[in-house]
Amino acid sequence: PRARCRGLKRSGRKPGAAMAAGLRRAWRQRRAVLLEPRYTPLVAACLCLAEGGLNLWVIRRVPYTEIDWQAYMEEVEGFANGTLDYTQLQGGTGPLVYPAGFVYIFLGLYHATGRGADIRLAQYLFAGLYLLNLLLVFRIYCRTSKVPPYVFFFMCCASYRIHSIFVLRLFNDPVAMAILFLAVNLFLEERWSWGCLLFSLAVSVKMNILLFAPGLLFLLLQRFGLLGCIPKLCICALLQVVLGLPFLLVNPVGYLTRSFDLGRQFQFKWTVNWRFLPEEVFQSRAFHAALLLAHLAGLGLFAARRWHRTGRSCAVWRGGGAGPPLPPLSLNTSAQIVFVLFSSNFLGLCCSRSLHYQFYVWYFHTLPYLLWCTPTTKLAHMPKVLLLGVIELCWNTYPSTVCSSLALHICHGLILLQLWSGTAPLPVLHPPQPSRKPTAISRKTQ
Repeated sequence: PRARCRGLKRSGRKPGAAMAAGLRRAWRQRRAVLLEPRYTPLVAACLCLAEGGLNLWVIRRVPYTEIDWQAYMEEVEGFANGTLDYTQLQGGTGPLVYPAGFVYIFLGLYHATGRGADIRLAQYLFAGLYLLNLLLVFRIYCRTSKVPPYVFFFMCCASYRIHSIFVLRLFNDPVAMAILFLAVNLFLEERWSWGCLLFSLAVSVKMNILLFAPGLLFLLLQRFGLLGCIPKLCICALLQVVLGLPFLLVNPVGYLTRSFDLGRQFQFKWTVNWRFLPEEVFQSRAFHAALLLAHLAGLGLFAARRWHRTGRSCAVWRGGGAGPPLPPLSLNTSAQIVFVLFSSNFLGLCCSRSLHYQFYVWYFHTLPYLLWCTPTTKLAHMPKVLLLGVIELCWNTYPSTVCSSLALHICHGLILLQLWSGTAPLPVLHPPQPSRKPTAISRKTQ
């Protein structure tokens, strides 16, 4: 140490200055871990370990709340006893209103938990589902490299409502979303057929996944053309037929009207987003029609102005076999795929007739991407974090109030404004491969 101090004195640097410089370097590196997306895998690994312990603590310390689990078990028990008429399957909360994929998955949980009696085991299974869902989400964020890693601390450890939906309420919404995120990962790997299969499976668990469908259709048209995307759509349709076949053979009308009921009325007392409206307006058919028109208009505007790829408009309506094949998409296109899918779902949520508390999981894990996918300055980080906090506060206000529902719509409106006015992530196509025997002109160009 004395020799080092003598060396510092000879160089004109004081020991305190050298120590301060070292501390500054360490702080800069720490800031880089929190701010640079390339450190997302490291932060994700640490958060997944922390989430494993946190979920175990929640299961053991926080009392379980019964809402729909017993009703789920009663509904699938009827199928286990041989009932194939969908109109006869019901539980304590009413008739079964989910497609057939829900029946098969929760039938497996029914047998694994001793006919639904072992609640603690079911909670552990849903904790595993939570970690799997988190890994799939982190993989999407690693591929897109848009969100600073410090935001994931808010996404993981700061959400009481999401942990409650997974391990304290045991809803079917997390099951559908986990399958959906697996499908998105397959899309990012250019495995579109498998992705469409998993997407359809997610729809068969709960219909809210259809909010991603307009964005998926747009991507399929761009990637494969009008005729080329037909086989992918057939995969989605065929899986629905196969899963619902036992019920379709017995009572097809009953199955379709129960599992895909788009006109179902929601109770005003459970709404999170429309509490500031009078109940008669909330139940009005005219109000529902206005929301549907707003949803369609939003999708049309985003498809024309925000999802559109420059120079690719002719490929959208080109037949799959007409003309040369489209070039493969680069990794930068991952951002475009995720942007289209997540914004399609978000538009549907903004125009939803009602949002219940368990519906928070429909878009919670997509919010960081929606907020940070457009270019931002350092000063813009804090307002975005504040938006996340206000949205979380709105979803944790029970029962919802006029102020909480209005605040939720204001936050949604600000996110929509940013998605519309910001710079959407643009894909970069792979450059064409040079031929083995380039001409003189091509050599000169190179």
